[in-house]
Parts: sequence; C-alpha cells; structure tokens
Amino acid sequence: MAQTSYKAKQFKLSGLQGISDETLKMHFALYEGYVKNTNLLMEQISEITHKKKASGLDPAYAELTRHLGFEVGGMVLHEYYFENLAPKGRASPSPDFKRVLDRSFDGFENWKTAFAAVGEIRGVGWAILYQDPVTEKLSNHWIALHQDGVPSGFKPLLVMDVWEHAFLLDYKPAERGKYIEAFFSNVDWDVVHHRLITAAAVRAVA
Repeated sequence: MAQTSYKAKQFKLSGLQGISDETLKMHFALYEGYVKNTNLLMEQISEITHKKKASGLDPAYAELTRHLGFEVGGMVLHEYYFENLAPKGRASPSPDFKRVLDRSFDGFENWKTAFAAVGEIRGVGWAILYQDPVTEKLSNHWIALHQDGVPSGFKPLLVMDVWEHAFLLDYKPAERGKYIEAFFSNVDWDVVHHRLITAAAVRAVA
C-alpha cells in the first residue's frame, strides 16, 4: 500500500564539528514542523478536492495551495541537508565528482569558493549545487523560501542551509563564513557521490 503521509526521518548527527548538538536539536524540531504542516496542508487540500469544491477564486483554497510549496520544500531540503552531513565529515570528494566539477568550474577549489560565495549572499535561503540532467553540467544556486528559484528537473548534489536558524546558536550573524567552514568540515562526500551516480543512472534509463 502506498504511503499516505510523510514521516519525519531520524538523523544521527551528534558531534558535528562547529555545529552544536543544541543547534541540531532545534533544527530537527523545525524540520519536523515542516513534515507536520506538509501532511496537514495535503489533507486540507485533498478534502476540498474530494468535495469538488476546488476553485482558484476561493481564497482559502488558493492560499493552502500556494503555501504547500513552502512546506514541502522546507521538508525535502532539510532532508537533503541533514543527509549530506556526518560528524567530522566522511570520505573525500570522489574522482567522478571532481571530474564533473573540472568541466563546470575548472576545479574543486574554484567550485568550493563559488559555492561558499553563494552561501554568503545576504538574506535567508539555501546554497545548492545542482546537476543539469540534460547537459550534465553542475551549477550553484541560491534558493530562497525553499521553493523560490528551484531549477525544475535539476538534481541536488550538495545542499547547505543558510537560514539563520542553522547557525545563530553557534555564531554571530556576521559570522556566517565560520558556519560555512564548519559545514564543509562535516560534508559526507559518499552521499554527494551517490547522488551524482543516481543522477547518471536516471539519465541512462531515460
């Protein structure tokens, strides 16, 4: 039977370098709120739809539908973010990953500098490394409010949360750069490599 609702995933990330367990506890609770709200909105929209009362002229229906993207995006991006972290990091960037970066950014270090620069953009949002399924090129993107700016169909390979809740318990607002350094020290490169391979497999099947 198909799953009818989402369940919050559990992540064992205690002991991250430069990102405290206190921050993680608060962050997990926030993520669980996105899961809860996603389920609630889907239930409410489904109820209206089944009653054949869906109408774009109905302010309640319109607002529920608009807000769904925010909650779903918040849920999914947090899962990507937590999944690509491991205490003190894991493995190292794979040769395949570096090879693709060479084509798109002229090397790993050049990409890392550009990615960190995206994370330092003023405002709240996400820095995400995506792969284009058509050209296979990689590109860094700033995603605001979870759903704004997402390149449709692109595959996320590395996701970094740069909303202030991700670091304010550990760093001052002006110290976002220190948080970004801490993020890189905890990246699970095995997960990034797996996402790259998975993206390649999807293209092969298509």
